[in-house]
Amino acid sequence: MRFEAWIDEEIAQLREKGLERRLSVFSEAGGKIEIEGRTFLNFSSNDYLGLARNPEAISASRKYLVSYGCGATASRLITGTLDPHDELERVIAALKGYPEALVFGSGFLANAGIITSLAGRSDHVFADKLAHASIIDGIVLSRANLKRFHHNDPDHLTALLKQCPAGGRKLVVTESVFSMDGDIAPLAEITSRAVEYGAMVMVDEAHATGVFGPGGSGLIREYGLEDRVNVSMGTLSKALGGYGGFIACSSALRDLLVNRARAFIYTTGLPPAVVGSALGALAVIRKAGNPGAELLRRAATFRKRLQEAGLNTLNSESQIVPVLIGENAGTLAVAQRLKSKGILAVAIRPPTVPEGTARLRLSVTLDHSDRDLEWAAGEIIAEASGELGAREAYG
Repeated sequence: MRFEAWIDEEIAQLREKGLERRLSVFSEAGGKIEIEGRTFLNFSSNDYLGLARNPEAISASRKYLVSYGCGATASRLITGTLDPHDELERVIAALKGYPEALVFGSGFLANAGIITSLAGRSDHVFADKLAHASIIDGIVLSRANLKRFHHNDPDHLTALLKQCPAGGRKLVVTESVFSMDGDIAPLAEITSRAVEYGAMVMVDEAHATGVFGPGGSGLIREYGLEDRVNVSMGTLSKALGGYGGFIACSSALRDLLVNRARAFIYTTGLPPAVVGSALGALAVIRKAGNPGAELLRRAATFRKRLQEAGLNTLNSESQIVPVLIGENAGTLAVAQRLKSKGILAVAIRPPTVPEGTARLRLSVTLDHSDRDLEWAAGEIIAEASGELGAREAYG
């Protein structure tokens, strides 16, 4: 039996279940892109504010590339911390309202590095049932005892905290805006329950940063919870249009991470051009004042149009608007038909979402005009409604 035979079987099983994934290559990125001379509305991009191709962000990236070269050339604790890294961390700390910030190589590395530094074998981590895969992987790496509370359910979290054995540290982890459902966590209640039972609190603001809160500072600051949330995590790769992850926190926690977070210690620092693009994007947001408010207005109108047609957008309250289809094959079919009409809406299937909840995950961006969204809503309604109607008719 040749070595690859078992791999062929695994792929065949994925294909049979409608779960096989393949890479697609595009010539550009953003909310509106050209493919073979045709314009597509891209609803599968996280470039919410259209900053990936913003001239000011590009100019800042170019400036740091010319000044500092292509790479940081070393890990941050050796000689890989350059002036741009220090500048970016000061800007993030000020935006988030915390004393310090620390930049990681990616959001995944940030979550892995933070959780493994805060919890170990004798500790307990309580994570929302729909928390991102990087959060769960970080908990697994930490070897802490994992308890998952029902999605956005402070009462279930409280019940689990009450049952927690004495001894060991406790950490509660959630997202503020959930990446697949587009809904918002009841952060005030969750943090209140956590503090009551002596637990640390970590909030992943990947999809809130740049969109919610004053100046795009996120929901922790909008709700005034900086003193209760110990770890404000975010990324540079969503609304900021670039790449990288970060944490905003106390000076003591930053010192701990610099000494304990293996995902930080053993990774080369972000390239200067990447840091420059983040600084440029943050400057654009600062000058614009509150671009997230306009994004959320457009998303609300788009979501209402879909809901009025009877489509299930779950509990979305953000720029992320899911359309629940259910079956993998049906969701793939809708995505393919939409692509033929100039709409990119990639089918999201298990294990990214729970079994039986395959969906279109639609990301509204500032590249999408009101007119674009009205046209797209009509096409999405027609295709999704047709698929759901056919399923009801034929079982």
